[in-house]
Amino acid sequence: MIIFLVNFFFKYEKLMEIGSAPSFSLTNQDGKTISNEDLKGKVHVVEFFFSTCPTICPIMNQNMLKIEKEFLNHDDFGIVSITINPDYDTSEVLKKHAEHLGVQHKNWHFLTGEQSYIYEIANKGFNLYAAENNKAKGGFEHSGFFALIDKNGNIRCRKDDFGNPILYYDGLEEPGVNAIKEDIKLLLEE
Repeated sequence: MIIFLVNFFFKYEKLMEIGSAPSFSLTNQDGKTISNEDLKGKVHVVEFFFSTCPTICPIMNQNMLKIEKEFLNHDDFGIVSITINPDYDTSEVLKKHAEHLGVQHKNWHFLTGEQSYIYEIANKGFNLYAAENNKAKGGFEHSGFFALIDKNGNIRCRKDDFGNPILYYDGLEEPGVNAIKEDIKLLLEE
C-alpha cells in the first residue's frame, strides 16, 4: 500500500501546468457552437487533424479511439478534434467522419471554423504545428501530438526522465498513448 501511494504521488507530482489552453469558439459535427468554456470541468484531449489525411491522421484517430474506449463512461472527460482543412471538413463531413470511426463518447467534438482562426489556435495558442502545404500528401501538414487539458482549462503534462516537461503526448506511438491515458486518470481524480 505504501509503495502504491508513493508511486501515485510521484506520478501526480510529475504532472506540470504549462499554462492556460487558448480560448476558442468553433462549430462541432452537430452544427453546435463549442467553446473552451463548454469544456470547463472536463479533462480533455485536443488534436489537430483533417478527415482526408492519408498519412498520420488515421493512426491518430485509432489511438484516440483507444483513449475514448478507456474513458467512455466518464462524463467529466472529452476529446476535441479540430480540422485544419475546414473548407472541406464541414460539420456534415465531420459528422460522417465520426460515424465512420464509430465514435461513441458524447463529449467527443469534431470542430470546424475559419481556417486562419484555426491555424492561430494551433500554431500560436497551443504551439502545435499546422499548415497548408500543397507538396505534402493530402495538401496539409501538422504534428501528431495530443494536448492534455485539465478541468480548469490548463495544459498539463508529465516530465521526462530528466525532469523536463514533455509538453505534448505522442499520438502516433503506443508509449505516448499509454502515458496520456495514465495522466488522464490522474487529472480525473483532481
